[in-house]
Amino acid sequence: MENAHNNTQASGMQAKEFTTLVALLMSIVAISIDALLPALGIIGNDLGAVTANQPQLLISMLFLGMALGQLICGPLSDALGRRPVLFSGFTLYLIGTLICYQADNLEMLMIGRFIQGLGVAGPYISAISLVRDLFHGAQMARIMSLVMMIFVLVPAIAPTLGQGIMLISDWRGIFELYLVYAIILMLWIFFRLKETLPKEHRIAFSTKGFYDGFKEVVTNRITASYTICMGLFFGSFIGYLNSSQQIFQVQFETGNMFSVYFGLLALVLGVSSLINARVVEKFGARHIAFRAIFLVVVASAIFLSLHAFVDINLWMFMLYASLLFFCFGLLFGNVNALAMEPMGHVAGIASAIIGSVSSIMSMSIGTVIGQLYDNTLIPISAGFVIMGSLALVIMFWAEKGRIEDLPEVGNASA
Repeated sequence: MENAHNNTQASGMQAKEFTTLVALLMSIVAISIDALLPALGIIGNDLGAVTANQPQLLISMLFLGMALGQLICGPLSDALGRRPVLFSGFTLYLIGTLICYQADNLEMLMIGRFIQGLGVAGPYISAISLVRDLFHGAQMARIMSLVMMIFVLVPAIAPTLGQGIMLISDWRGIFELYLVYAIILMLWIFFRLKETLPKEHRIAFSTKGFYDGFKEVVTNRITASYTICMGLFFGSFIGYLNSSQQIFQVQFETGNMFSVYFGLLALVLGVSSLINARVVEKFGARHIAFRAIFLVVVASAIFLSLHAFVDINLWMFMLYASLLFFCFGLLFGNVNALAMEPMGHVAGIASAIIGSVSSIMSMSIGTVIGQLYDNTLIPISAGFVIMGSLALVIMFWAEKGRIEDLPEVGNASA
């Protein structure tokens, strides 16, 4: 722990302060999505949504902006340092938030959300980079575990924050929350965080370097395959996320309890992520990821078939969704680590490209699934069956059917 203390001192902070800041930087994506979910129906009514599913696009537009922003922020962070990218990202985020706050139609609100998405890419990309700049190996794993302990609480409480704000204000109050959140983090970084990437370790940005990195990602069998797998199963997850407000508040009539049910599922995912951090070295990322995807497909196929025999109620959905969220906690970190495994020599650019490509895929898939929502859970569960099955096939193709025999990636979630 003494080494960890010395490393964080290089950032200008004590270890606890540094860990908390990194967790809050990572959390800006979660709070920007989840706090708005309880308000989607009200926003649709206030701004004249054409269909009940149209407000879902406010979630998709943020993901689209973030996907494109990662392509820019990743290489620039390696070339210019972490602080310039952090400040640029937060500035864009504030501009997008102000546009959303002033919007008087859905189209303007979507533009603001897209700009917000471009902005969140800066702090999201930089958060992991800050840890990588200062830590390696077991120390990095330890710090990331502490970060995750804080990070997993945000999706659980963000909908409650949004719901609480609407009890004393209207939906625009949620964007006031975003403004305050971003300004506090900007001031924190300005006064407390030193640059963690020395000039001698920076990598000059070049079009050729970016092209070579992109070519390396798309032509590597393992990396390209797992990137597509991420896009497929995360697309199914976004399909659920887009529809979650309608599922809970309209289909199951939970009212203000939506934030409680949503938060419980988010906690399941967070606990699963922490469990994965503890067991991945023992069992291996491939072993865990393959079985998690398989379980998602089987559970979703069973749940889908139940629609032909019974009326699905809230407790049945919560049992099914809890299993899915537990599997997602085992998937996200591991599949990303498997995609990155062959890319150590171009890690910065590769991480940005993998994140961007998988995010664009998942945003497109999730938007289609969300727009198919018809007051039943058939589109959601069918999406998990189809996308999960495709991911399994691609994983088998990538590994040539030898899941058990291959060397494992250890500590993937770190």
